Amino acid sequence: MDLTNIQNKVNQYQKILENTEQYRQDWHTSLKQMIIDQLEHIIKETGLAAKVEVKSELQHMEAVALSLGHVESGISEKIGEANRVLIKSNGNLVYQQLFNGKVMITIMFPFIEGLGKPRPPKNVEILRPAELKPPFLLRHVEEFLKEIIGWEDFDDDVPQPIGFQMGGIPQDEVIQQP
Repeated sequence: MDLTNIQNKVNQYQKILENTEQYRQDWHTSLKQMIIDQLEHIIKETGLAAKVEVKSELQHMEAVALSLGHVESGISEKIGEANRVLIKSNGNLVYQQLFNGKVMITIMFPFIEGLGKPRPPKNVEILRPAELKPPFLLRHVEEFLKEIIGWEDFDDDVPQPIGFQMGGIPQDEVIQQP
């Protein structure tokens, strides 16, 4: 019985488990602090109104986030004689340690509480700790700001159909105006 293919898979599996342990060790010994330091440097040098937040409730599933914070949205809901101000989350750039020790970089878009559903997060990329270098953080922050600017400055130039929906009626049967 030839076990070559199975042995190759066993070797690959063992290597992946070793890598996971190494990635987790890298996160704790240097990577997490490098991310914090780089993000704080960017904030300081650019004057960006942001803060770095560390989430460490789950060991080996920690996260470091560049947070633009929360503010009053300027929109309020009238409840009787009172106005309830709606809060806006300004967005986050998140470096999340995954179960296998790799790091997922995600953009959390701004949203205003009570106004629809938040836009789903954008997965920027997943990297091994050794791949995540300071220039990558610059690229991530630039992409994050581009997405946030796009959200804040939204004006859809694509005309949207208004009025009645023509569902179920073939276009050749719709009466066209001359």
